[in-house]
Amino acid sequence: MSPTPQAVRPGVLVPRQICLAQPDQSYALYVPSHYAQDKRWPIVYAFDPAGRGNLPVELLKDAAERYGYILLGSNNSRNGSWKMEAEAAQAMNEDSHALLAIDDRRVYFAGFSGGARVASEIAQRCNCAAGVILNGAGFSAGASPSRGAVFAVFAAVGDFDFNYPEVADLDEKLEQADFPHLFRPFEGSHEWAPAEVMDEALAWFRLVAMKQNREPRDNGFVDTEKAKMVVRANVLEQSGNFYAAWREHRQAVATLDELIDTTSLRRAAGSLEQQKAVHDGAKREIREFQEQDQLTREIFAGLAALRNADPSRSDILSQTGQEIIDLRTRVASEKHQEKVRVFRRALTGIFVTAMEAGEERLDAKDDAVARDYFEFATDAEPDSVSALSSLARARAFVGDRKGTFDALRRAKENSKDVATFAAWLKGEPAFAKLREDPKFRSLLTNP
Repeated sequence: MSPTPQAVRPGVLVPRQICLAQPDQSYALYVPSHYAQDKRWPIVYAFDPAGRGNLPVELLKDAAERYGYILLGSNNSRNGSWKMEAEAAQAMNEDSHALLAIDDRRVYFAGFSGGARVASEIAQRCNCAAGVILNGAGFSAGASPSRGAVFAVFAAVGDFDFNYPEVADLDEKLEQADFPHLFRPFEGSHEWAPAEVMDEALAWFRLVAMKQNREPRDNGFVDTEKAKMVVRANVLEQSGNFYAAWREHRQAVATLDELIDTTSLRRAAGSLEQQKAVHDGAKREIREFQEQDQLTREIFAGLAALRNADPSRSDILSQTGQEIIDLRTRVASEKHQEKVRVFRRALTGIFVTAMEAGEERLDAKDDAVARDYFEFATDAEPDSVSALSSLARARAFVGDRKGTFDALRRAKENSKDVATFAAWLKGEPAFAKLREDPKFRSLLTNP
């Protein structure tokens, strides 16, 4: 039986909407409070690398309410096989079209990290996307912007994100391939963009849709968004970041051209472009990207070598671990903000790479190598609860009882939610043989 309109709960974030045709698939859902079945609505399908569908929907919810978007976030799609990701996307698409009144000319995808690659891959394949929000990553491996599949791209990335160079480089490629595009750095690391950036993304999609005649022109809305863009550029210029201010003016011109008179914006961009500080800023950014690559090259080589039965494996472990610790020490002691930014990007990249490799080795039952990767992750971020928890799992699998308790103790000490940590301990299969140990039971109590 097909679902009825009464199944929709406007204005309520539903964390787990089960797909009627595929009960093993679910998604987080938000429908604007003013939703009505008698009109067609734009929709955003979101993909998190860990299947946390509720997270992007929560971040987008206020903007979706303001601008009238339907939101879906998959609880099944996560880093892994394309088959799994595609099945999750297909299930959401079919269920949402059965349940909701969707404007198929305004279909958008959003993703973070591996989920960003999923979002861009779907957009390139489906020939159905009006736009994509990319957070902390670019297109999928081996894929580049193609004039054969053009869609609007709002690319957001934290200023300390190790993927910052990749996303900045993608922006250049999008320009060359004639994609509508906007590059939005924000204060943060490798993470979903904050709600205010998501608001800008959905507003920007509306402007692009007006230019493409996908929705009616709203001159008042255009004027309001222009004012916001001018304020952003002026704040950057007043702070002395002339390169970023120049980029803001250029992006404003590209976005608003054909919608409004952009003469003043062009004049401001042209004036800034003549300044030495703008050229210096572009050169500085390139130098930072090169330095990040130099800082991580040998460490990444060491991480890759773990997969091989190298006779000097113990030396590689020792050397790579020390290089990571040395880099972490440099981050802590560095006083110059530009250097700190480069070091933190490098260190975060190492942490994420080690964590992903460790999880992949755990899935392959290669527990000893997984343990080594998680050791590297804790070398990079000693207080990371996720790294310490994963290290404890791997140590338990290889029978390192003492090491397991040490990692769990440190994870608990750094946990901000002891109750959630205790619930995870109780349900984690890796610790089945430890549950009767007094040391384990003490970890289940409050400090």
